Amino acid sequence: MDEDASAAVDSGDGSHHHPLMLRAIAAAKKKNDRIDANKIADCLRCDFLPECYMASTEIRERRRTLRYRNLLVHQAVQLKNKISGLLMEAGVSYNKQKLHKVGYFKELLATNPDINEGLRPLLRLCRETLVRLQKTESALVRSLQRDSLLAERVQRLMTIPAVGPITALTWVLEVGDVKRFSSIKRAISYCGLCGAEKSSADTVKRTPISKQRNKHLQSVLVEAAKMAPRLSPELALIYDREKQKGNANRASLAVARKLVAYLVAIDRSQRDFLVVEKENCAAA
Repeated sequence: MDEDASAAVDSGDGSHHHPLMLRAIAAAKKKNDRIDANKIADCLRCDFLPECYMASTEIRERRRTLRYRNLLVHQAVQLKNKISGLLMEAGVSYNKQKLHKVGYFKELLATNPDINEGLRPLLRLCRETLVRLQKTESALVRSLQRDSLLAERVQRLMTIPAVGPITALTWVLEVGDVKRFSSIKRAISYCGLCGAEKSSADTVKRTPISKQRNKHLQSVLVEAAKMAPRLSPELALIYDREKQKGNANRASLAVARKLVAYLVAIDRSQRDFLVVEKENCAAA
């Protein structure tokens, strides 16, 4: 199932429905067509049938390309790990920081006496495959950035600190129409950056972040949030404040939630981040 189909959505009257409401049909002990039809008819009569957002065909096609690019990145990481593993297995000493640099790798193959004739062709093949994957990945990202349907929106989102081309493209292609979120909280929930809150007297506990989320957006936003404090004083302040409570992961999630607020605001207003920031400063 697509991540969009698992996300809560708004119906026309503003009520809040969720596809999980229909789990009762699948979990029922008595199941036949007549009983299931009656339950579905009752849900329809009471306006309980969940609605799912469906992105346009153009967006879905480009989203497929971006997700394929993510696959290439994972395969490239696996190849890098394989190269390192083969070298360690053979007892070869090497510089971890320079290993995947073209010049260093060629020199290592040519001069290191611990690399025998059986290992050298395998390492060369791994390197060639890695280079091919990286070139294909870069070409896919460039084609998406230049796409007339996405270019203007992506460039606008990249004015936000810590939002690069991958984060912007992932947001545009996974979210589709940002207006489908009635609030920033619902956008944060869709990205899987929050957990349920349990309160008892003065004690507040949060459960782990939800697994019902768009995993592509979640992973990209968390990675962006780890870099964000270095690029934005405001985001650094949020990170430090949360980290003082003793949890670095929770601090990164707080930064990621702030990034979602920025992304939603810029996407809705269709104005650059710096312009909005100046107006806020003037108003203050």
